[in-house]
Order: sequence, then C-alpha cells, then structure tokens
Amino acid sequence: MTTQTWRIGAATVTRIEEQLGPGSFPPEQYFSGYEPEVLERHRSWLVPHHYLPDRHALVTSVHSWLIRTPRHTVLLDCCSGNHKNRPWWPRFHQLETPFLERLAAAGVTPEQVDIVLCTHLHADHIGWNTRLRDGRWVPTFPNARYLFGRTEAEWFDPQRHPDSDDPHRRIAWADSVLPVLEAGQAELVDTPHAIDDTLTIEAAPGHTHGHVLLQLHMPRGQAVFCGDVLHHPLQVVAPHWNSQFCVLPDEARATRRRVLEHCAAQGALLLPTHFSAPHVARITAPGEVPQFVEPG
Repeated sequence: MTTQTWRIGAATVTRIEEQLGPGSFPPEQYFSGYEPEVLERHRSWLVPHHYLPDRHALVTSVHSWLIRTPRHTVLLDCCSGNHKNRPWWPRFHQLETPFLERLAAAGVTPEQVDIVLCTHLHADHIGWNTRLRDGRWVPTFPNARYLFGRTEAEWFDPQRHPDSDDPHRRIAWADSVLPVLEAGQAELVDTPHAIDDTLTIEAAPGHTHGHVLLQLHMPRGQAVFCGDVLHHPLQVVAPHWNSQFCVLPDEARATRRRVLEHCAAQGALLLPTHFSAPHVARITAPGEVPQFVEPG
C-alpha cells in the first residue's frame, strides 16, 4: 500500500487512511453561517479534491496521524473502527476497512505504538481505540498509553451525566473508551500537558467542551494537529463558519482563529483529521487560501 509521509524536523508524520470521499451533508447543512458566494469564489482550487460540484458535495477524509519522533510513536485520533455499531451514521456503521494493514504498510504494528491521543471523543475519532477479539472489545494498541483530555472524558462519561439520554454517546463510550479505562491503559490529562519537550497537548475547546490539539515543535519544523478545530479547507478562508457539530459556537470560532493565527505566525504546518488530499496545509493568514503541502 502507498503511504504518505511528511518530514518535520527530526520527526516523520504518516497519514493512515480509513476512508476518503463525499461527506454526508451538503455545504449548507454542514456549515453554520454558510455563504454560497464564498464557495463559488474559491471553486477553482476546491475542485476536485475538496468539493464535487456535480454532486454539490464536500470531500472529506477520516484518517489518523502516525507521528514518529526520536522518542515516541504516537497515533493521533483513531477514526471509526471496524465492526462498530453506528446505525445513526451509515458512513461509520459496521465498517470493514484495512486500517491496520495500512498502519503495517507504514512500518508500525499495534504493539509498537506507545501513545494514543484522541483530540476528542466523537465516534469517528475513537473507533480504533479498540478491536473485537473473541466477542469482547479490547485495546487495539496493547502497549500504549491512551491520553484523553480530562475535561473531555468527564463530559462524555455517561456515569457522570446520568440525566443524559444520548444513546450515540453511550454506545461509542461503551465500545471504544470504557474498555481502555478498564484495561488500565488510559491517562486523563489536564492542559497544557507536555508529553516531552517536542510534543505538547493544549486545550482547543469549541467543537466539544474538552477538545484538545497536539503541537509538535522540532528545531527545524513545527506542526499543529488540530483534530476538528477545522473540518474543511473552506474554514481557512471562512473561519467564522462552524460545523453543525460544534457545541460551543463562539469558542469554536475563537479557537479556530487562534490556531490559524498561530500557524501563520510560527510557520507551523496545519494537520487536521478531515482535510482531503493533500491533507496538510501551510497558513499565511486567516481568510487567505491555504497552501497545500505534498508529502515528502
């Protein structure tokens, strides 16, 4: 299998794809505050990788980032997973994808991952935390520390919110988070949290209450793995647009602008979880067209 790897200083970053294609919602349903003239103004660079005009569909990816530094092998965000029961979302329901084979093609086995970080606990970011073995959900990465933001974990824990009747959250928690907690592999972290002197977890609230991001700072390169702070490149040119899934709209917009301004000022690459090819962007300023960075 072909793998896509970017070198950032002494680190390498490889995209591990689960799926890529048209999203489930047209732009006017996906974005809060959608302005059709913005899409039309930027059609020349959006088509065909980020927008399909014949289907009026946004193109989105679901992938993990495999980050290898001289000290750690980190898997950031764990996609939807196989065999997960997600009847409310057909794109993520009962999948059979070669995700682990793609990880192996990148040169890493599940046993070699030593840190798993979920930017938040939506179903399409936690699925490969676990896999089905002998009828039970078990951690996919047996030697890893799974890092969850404390605020995020406490917000999503159904036992902490017994008045919540969200079956989607309960199902995803039960099959993709609780088994990791019960195995003793989870670590709830407060932000900011330094994994080491090159990797730092920082608060990035808005999409969810406890959403976090990961900063990579090497002597010869920086990157921000921003999870769902941005879902689509249109939000670089229109940072005031939220996705319909952002639970704290004002904070989501403020976080998005802060991240874009940081990337522009520091020259840090932006690596979201749902951008289509070529997946990585260099930011000149919020509101300006992103410069996409090919692997290499």
